[in-house]
Amino acid sequence: MIRAAAKNHADVAVVVEPEDYAAVLAELSQHGGATTLSLRKKLAAKAYARTASYDAAISNWFAKTLDDNAPAFRAFGGRLVEALRYGENPHQSAAFYRTPDVRPGVATARQVQGKQLSYNNINDTDAAYECVAEFDPARTAAVAIIKHANPCGVAENANLAEAYRKALACDSTSAFGGIVALNRTLDAEAAKAITEIFTEVIIAPDATDEAIQIVAAKKNLRLLLAGGLPDPRATGLTVKSVAGGLLVQSRDNATVDGMTLKTVTQRAPTAAELDDLRFAFRIAKHVKSNTIVYAKDRATVGIGAGQMSRVDAARIAARKAEDAARELKLATPLTRGSVAASDAFFPFADGLLVAIEAGATAVIQPGGSMRDSEVIKAADDHNVAMVFTGTRHFRH
Repeated sequence: MIRAAAKNHADVAVVVEPEDYAAVLAELSQHGGATTLSLRKKLAAKAYARTASYDAAISNWFAKTLDDNAPAFRAFGGRLVEALRYGENPHQSAAFYRTPDVRPGVATARQVQGKQLSYNNINDTDAAYECVAEFDPARTAAVAIIKHANPCGVAENANLAEAYRKALACDSTSAFGGIVALNRTLDAEAAKAITEIFTEVIIAPDATDEAIQIVAAKKNLRLLLAGGLPDPRATGLTVKSVAGGLLVQSRDNATVDGMTLKTVTQRAPTAAELDDLRFAFRIAKHVKSNTIVYAKDRATVGIGAGQMSRVDAARIAARKAEDAARELKLATPLTRGSVAASDAFFPFADGLLVAIEAGATAVIQPGGSMRDSEVIKAADDHNVAMVFTGTRHFRH
């Protein structure tokens, strides 16, 4: 009926939103009980979009129920949250829409304070919250600091404040003006630590009243409370636009806890190394490819993100660790005695050798290269433990 009314908008005004009542009533009053064609066109456009969004939700539900991963037609719809000041760059227009997918995060969060979120804020905050959600809050407190959708520091600890300090130590330069995501209720101690430097957004499941008051001193700092954490194991779809089309895939819901780790070297990792290996691989999942992540004592100590070659990712991560050591006035970089994670296999031994030179004593990677034997031999030659996950975490 709504679509039929919209189709006949030349003579029919169709209203699908209470917020439009005032405009309709005003025109009825001004035009002797009639409405203008201009208003009817606007109302029809909204009606078509509304029914299209509803139909898209139903069609996607059927596709999921029927286990059809590639239906002949695929549609997506969303409801406007707000028009944004601009897009990724000032010359681009943008708006934020909420989909029927009820997943805790930036789209469901309540903004307690701060300036309007920008396009980049929303994108980065989503990346940060999805990353920190990899850590079960019942097991540990965790903090992720994100810049341009890449982690620049992630750590877990008994409390949020200490986890934040460990995460910040990884790359305090990049953390300036970043996004901070927490997997537990923001408390006063963590709020004090985070507000010591310029931060764009804080997102957490909740916050104490005292923490909210502390953040309030930074009036432009956006504080988002999501009401829960997204489940990293949950199914769902991700969509990317390309010229003339859409790329649709299932969400990367593989977690290291569900993987069988296979030791492929002569030396098996120690319990402490294995703990850090799992930690590092959680982070590698959320870094743009190619990536190498160095970790020690459940904290990142060097991250190489988005490189065209894996060996360069290993070098950049090591260089960042050296920079951090100078800033922290440490005698040696924290990559000494660390572990390394790679989001995909090492095509050659060169990237592994860079990680070993940086001080890594154990490595986690998917495996599957034609030169796996060469890479494993290089690890054995340096008494480095290596485990294969059998699962790749490319991220583009």
